[in-house]
Amino acid sequence: MSIDIYTYLIVCPLVFLSGFVDAIAGGGGLISLPAYFISGLPSHLALGTNKLSAMMGTSLTTYRYAKLGYINFKRASLAIIFAFVGSSIGAKIALLIPDQIFKIIMLFVLPATAFYLVRKRNFGQTQEKEQNELKVVILCALVAFVIGVYDGIYGPGTGTFLILGFCAFANCSIQNANGLTKAVNLTTNIAAVFVFIMNDAVLLQLGLIAGLFSILGNYLGATYFEKKGAIGTKKIMIGVLAIFIIKVGYDLITA
Repeated sequence: MSIDIYTYLIVCPLVFLSGFVDAIAGGGGLISLPAYFISGLPSHLALGTNKLSAMMGTSLTTYRYAKLGYINFKRASLAIIFAFVGSSIGAKIALLIPDQIFKIIMLFVLPATAFYLVRKRNFGQTQEKEQNELKVVILCALVAFVIGVYDGIYGPGTGTFLILGFCAFANCSIQNANGLTKAVNLTTNIAAVFVFIMNDAVLLQLGLIAGLFSILGNYLGATYFEKKGAIGTKKIMIGVLAIFIIKVGYDLITA
């Protein structure tokens, strides 16, 4: 499939923006995937190429957060396994639940999540307290499993929900929650890219060039997150959820 210059002009700036947002608060796919669709790509190529560019950007952020000590690899290892299992189960559930019903459910879940963030004034700002590490590892794995199920059923905003879950239920700091989220996201992205490439559903040239923009966006986003931490992250997460509510509402209206 031939790609003209206009495709790059549409995709690359939005992929850059999605990388910036994703490094800080997750949910970058809410920006990047529509960019590929707007450019006119068939859905299977849009999904596959988006995964490639996202994987490139997430790789950089995961590396940076690992160097900064934001990733607890004991927690990450089990969380990754549980996320995979949850995603597989979610994919099977998706075959049983009509997409419209799930979107209606999300219209109730998303405002409630945004309300929680608004009310939680100190969200992610406190340092992690001394607690039973085994308990934290198990809680992180359970959060990864539940959000993995969601990812298998629907998917958008998975990174944002992971950060929220790790902070709210496992009492992780915003730094450790984001680092853990990136480790999970990178692993699932690599697996997805492999599947898409094997099925000839990735435009490599477009994906690699857009991936460079994703890397730049992730680099700037990670730098912003390192400096601002929870203070800047909360506002961007609320913005991501607002975009998500609009998207789900639009999908239901136009269905």
